[in-house]
Amino acid sequence: MLTLSNNARQILNERYLLKDNKGHIIETPQQLFKRVATFVAGCEKRQKDLFEIQFYKMLSGLYFLPNSPTLMNAGCKKGQLSACFVLPVEDSLKGIFNTLKYAALIHQSGGGTGFNFSKLRPKDEIVSSASGSSSGPVAFIKVYDAATEYVKQGGKRRGANMGILNIDHPDIEAFITSKSSRDAIENFNISVGISDDFMRAVVQDLNWNLINPRTKKITKVLKAKDLWHLIVHEAWRTGDPGLIFIDTINTQNPTPKIGRIDCTNPCGEVPLLNYESCNLGSINLAKMIVEKDEKILIDWKKLTKTIHLGIRFLDNIITLNHYLLPQIKRITTANRKIGLGVMGWAELLILLEVPYASDEAVALAEQVMQFIKKESFTASEKLANERGVFPNWNDSIYSPKYKLRNATCNSIAPTGTISVIANTSYSIEPLFALAYNRVGILGNETQTEINTLFIEKIKQLNLWTPQVENTVLRTGSIENIKIIPDHIKHLFKTSLDISWQYHLLHQRAFQKYTDNAVSKTINLSEEKTAEDVSKIFMTAWNYKLKGITIYRYGSKTNQVLQKCSLNNSSTC
Repeated sequence: MLTLSNNARQILNERYLLKDNKGHIIETPQQLFKRVATFVAGCEKRQKDLFEIQFYKMLSGLYFLPNSPTLMNAGCKKGQLSACFVLPVEDSLKGIFNTLKYAALIHQSGGGTGFNFSKLRPKDEIVSSASGSSSGPVAFIKVYDAATEYVKQGGKRRGANMGILNIDHPDIEAFITSKSSRDAIENFNISVGISDDFMRAVVQDLNWNLINPRTKKITKVLKAKDLWHLIVHEAWRTGDPGLIFIDTINTQNPTPKIGRIDCTNPCGEVPLLNYESCNLGSINLAKMIVEKDEKILIDWKKLTKTIHLGIRFLDNIITLNHYLLPQIKRITTANRKIGLGVMGWAELLILLEVPYASDEAVALAEQVMQFIKKESFTASEKLANERGVFPNWNDSIYSPKYKLRNATCNSIAPTGTISVIANTSYSIEPLFALAYNRVGILGNETQTEINTLFIEKIKQLNLWTPQVENTVLRTGSIENIKIIPDHIKHLFKTSLDISWQYHLLHQRAFQKYTDNAVSKTINLSEEKTAEDVSKIFMTAWNYKLKGITIYRYGSKTNQVLQKCSLNNSSTC
C-alpha cells in the first residue's frame, strides 16, 4: 500500500498527475508510478516484464525517484524526460536569440538550462558603425530572465536557469551586482566562473586583468582582492553569486577530447558540454535501512540493488527520451551522462543516531558515497557489456581499460520536490528546521513541515509537552529547551545551528566520490558576517569542490524555506 504525506499528495495533484483537457486529475499516484515504470522498461529487450515490476516497486516504495520531467512526462506523447541542459551563447544577435528560443522550448518541456555568457563582448563596445554599441552580458541575461518568466516549465512551474560569467570578463563587476536589488533577476541562479589563477591572485594579493573576449586585449587591471571582496559582499547580502570552480571541473572532465566544460545546470550539480543534457535520480537513503537487535543499520544489500536498478533506469531514459533538438540528441547519446544521487541523508543519520555535526557522520558520508560510486560504476560496466560502451568512450578518460555505458554516473542534486514526495530530507542537507514553512512552490500556497522522526523520538522520551511543541513550532529548534537532553539536541541540530565547517565537510565527503558535482547550500544564520562567507568560499576551493553556494537566512525577499514565525498566516 502506497503511503504518501499530505504535502506529497498536494504536490502530486498540482504538478505531476495527468489531467484531462478540463484540468481534472485522471490518474492516481500508483498509476503515475506504473506509467513511468512501464515506459522506462519499454526498451528492455529481455525480461521487460520483470524490470517493469522492479521499477514500479522501486518508485512506489519511494526507494528512488527520478527528476521531475521524468515523473511528469514519461509515457506521454513526445515526453521530454531530462532535468537539465547547457546551451551555448555565441557573440551575435542571431546566436543569442536562437539560444533563447531553444531555452524556451526546454522550459516548456520541464527542463532547466545553464548558460555561460562569457563569449559576449562587453557593454558599450562598438558593434559596427551602423548598429551602435553592445548591450553586454548582463542586459541579455535580463532578456532571458524576462522570457523565462512567461514560459513555465512543463506548463507547471517557472523555468530555472544558471547564468555564469567568467572572472576575467570586463563586465564581471556589473554581473556580480546584477541581483543586488533582490528582484532584478528572478529566474536565474548566477555564479562566477572562477579559475585557479584568480584564486592564487587573491591569496597572493596580486593584480587581476579583465580581458575582452573578442579582441583578447586587457581592458582593465584591478586588485584581485577587491574583486573577491565584491563577490563576498554580494553573496553575503543577497545569496548571489555562487562560485563555479571551472578549472577543478575540467580536471575531472570525462571527455576532454570532445570539449572543455564551461557551464553547469541550474543548481550546479552537473557540469555539461554545450547542448548536453543529463538525467538525474536520487536514492532515498532513509529507506535503505534494516533493524537488527532493536538497532537501525544501513541495509547494504538493499542499497546495492537500488543502485543497480537506478543506473539501469536512468540509462533507459537516454534511449527512450524525446529530444527537442538534434544537437541535444547527438551529444547526449554520444556521452550518455547520468547522475544517480541521494536524498534523506539527514534522516538516515538520525535513524542511525549519528549527529550531522560530527566526525562520525562525515566519515560515514565518505563510506556511503564511495560504496554508491563503486556500485554505480559496476552497474554501468555491466550495461556496457550488455549494450555497448557510450559512443565517445574511445575519446574518454576511461579508454582503453575501463568499459562504461555512461560518461558519468553520479550527481548530488538538491532533490526539491521529489524529497517532498518521498517525505524525507533534502539531498545531503541537514534538517532545515524541525518545523518550517515551504512557501511559493505551489502558487501562493504554504506547506508546513514538522519532522516526524523528531516527534517520535521526543514522545518516546515522554518529553512532548505543550511547551515543547509551541517552542518547536515557533522557532523550529530545540537548542534552548532545557528539558531536552544534550545528546538529543545534538542529534536534531538544524541547518542554522550547524557550523559552516561541518556543512562543507559533508559536501567534500560526497564530492570525493561523485564524478559530476554536488549541489549544496551552506545555510548561515542572519548574524554571520562577510568574513565568514570569505572563509567558506576559500575553504571550498582548497577542498577541491566544483562549486559553492551560501545563503544567509533572510537575505532574499522571496525565501522558499522559512521559519514558521516569519509567516503570520502559517498553520504553525
